[in-house]
This record gives sequence, C-alpha cells and structure tokens, in this order.
Amino acid sequence: MPFQQVDVSAKPLSNRTASATGRIKLKRETIALIRKGGAEKGDPVSLASFTGVMAAKKTPEIVVLCHQLQLQSTKVDVELEAEAVRVSATVTAQEKTGVEMEALTAVAVALLNVWDIVKQYEKDADGQYPTTRIEGIRVTKKVKSSA
Repeated sequence: MPFQQVDVSAKPLSNRTASATGRIKLKRETIALIRKGGAEKGDPVSLASFTGVMAAKKTPEIVVLCHQLQLQSTKVDVELEAEAVRVSATVTAQEKTGVEMEALTAVAVALLNVWDIVKQYEKDADGQYPTTRIEGIRVTKKVKSSA
C-alpha cells in the first residue's frame, strides 16, 4: 500500500490548538546540578524551550506525512521535578488539520536535547543509562473551533 498525505483541501479552516507533555527521568544529583546551573554543556531548561519551538515548526520534515502548517503560536514550558524534567508544549494554528503532531514533536525533541545536555552525568560506570528514560509523551488537550 503506498503512503500518502490525507487530502484536506475540502476542509474549512478552523482554529486549532493542541497541548502535549512528557518527561525525562533523571538522577536527583543531575536535577540538583541543573538547578544550580552547573551542566557543562549549558542550561538544559533554556535549550529545551528553544528546541521545542524549533521542532514544532519543522514537524513536516521529521514526520513525513504531516502537512506543512503555518503555526500562529508555539509555547514550550519546562519544569524541574524532584527526579525529572517535564516539558509541555501548546501549539496553535488556523488550519484545515490538527496540530497535535507539532505539539508532540516539540515535546519529544525538547526532551532529547535535555538528555544530550546531561548524559555525561547520567551514565553509570559501564557507560550505560540504567535509570534515565523519556516517558509519558502524550497529547493532553486538543481543541478545534470555527475560524
């Protein structure tokens, strides 16, 4: 079966908003290092915010069957928990198709960038990541209303 984008040409424009969240579980020591600004590669919180916005805009380049959308707003929030970094994203557009893939991509890429910044602190003696994991990436809200 060939792959193809869904034809949305006959659909009306609608106001679309989607929110997503996810987290990366880290060692308490790594969270403490982030809180005091001690990560050698830089601040993972700031980087996650920036890369999340960038990723939402590039979603059709990564998720190949997604439509190219003109996003009106992308907001990425990063919260430090006791043993994790939580990333939440909300994306808004006036389009013919939803923006949940953009919100999910923002969260996933932001979390990958956090991992990259802190990976040296998360490795065990064998260079493995026994406790580090990205988890719970999901859509938390999707809204569609008339344009």
